[in-house]
Amino acid sequence: MSKKESFLINRLKSVGYAYKGAAYLIKTEASIKIQVFCAIIITIAGFYFEISTTEWLFQIAFIGLVMSLEGVNTAIENIADFVHPDMHASIGKIKDIAAGAVFIAAVSAAIAALVIYIPKIF
Repeated sequence: MSKKESFLINRLKSVGYAYKGAAYLIKTEASIKIQVFCAIIITIAGFYFEISTTEWLFQIAFIGLVMSLEGVNTAIENIADFVHPDMHASIGKIKDIAAGAVFIAAVSAAIAALVIYIPKIF
């Protein structure tokens, strides 16, 4: 019988798997590359315009939300393609719904950015 690994070792392995997944997502998905670029630009803008702590919290939360949902969307697409590689109306609907969730988050993030930055620009 093998010795069970400690809670800490299991958590460290989990973090490693999560890092591996995030790195894979950033390396392989064009949409996440665009989102990373936007996140960098908006972060630079945050420093430039000296946004408040509350504004930083909203900005960070929206960046995390959009990028996380993009990861979930990619995972759903990969599972759907694995389960049913051919075109299928139900699979298409599932993919559209997942992409729609990313779209809603991205539009919300863009609106939040406008609320934060328009008063600072004008």
